[in-house]
Amino acid sequence: MNQQIKAPQVLLIDHENNNLGLTDTAKALQMAKDVKLDLVMVSSGKDAPVAKILDYGKFCYQQKKRQGTSAKSVLKEVKLRPNVGESDYGVRIRRAEEWLSKGDSVRFQVRLRGREHQHRDRANELLQRIINDLGQIAKVQSFDQRALMLQVVPA
Repeated sequence: MNQQIKAPQVLLIDHENNNLGLTDTAKALQMAKDVKLDLVMVSSGKDAPVAKILDYGKFCYQQKKRQGTSAKSVLKEVKLRPNVGESDYGVRIRRAEEWLSKGDSVRFQVRLRGREHQHRDRANELLQRIINDLGQIAKVQSFDQRALMLQVVPA
C-alpha cells in the first residue's frame, strides 16, 4: 500500500473503478493523495502489479467480512423416528427447507429403539421420502443405509 509499492509502474484502477492502464507509481500515488484515498496493490502481476485507489480501512473490513461469511458452513441435524406423525414430519421438512435456503447443510438421522430394529425398511423408506420431498432444493451429499443417516446440501 502507498509507499510500500516498489514496482516502477502499476496497472491503475481509480476510485470510480475506471481502468487507467499502465501508470507510473509516483503519479498513481499523487492521484490517490488528491482524492484523499490510498493506493493499494490488489494483485501482483507478472509485468506490472494491479493497484487500486480506495479507502484501505474499508477494503480490510470488506475482506474480513468476506472471509467470515465463507467460513460459516453450518451443519444442522434433524432426528426422526420411523413412525413419525405427518404433522411432525412436515414441520421438520419445512425447517430443513429454511436451513437449506440459508445455505446450511442438513443431516437427517432416523433413530430406532427396541422392536423398531426389526423394521429397518420403514426407516429407509422415510429417508427416501425425505430425498423425494427435498429433491428440488437440495442434493444428497451422503446416504448411509446402515447408520440410517442422510446428509443434504443446498442445490
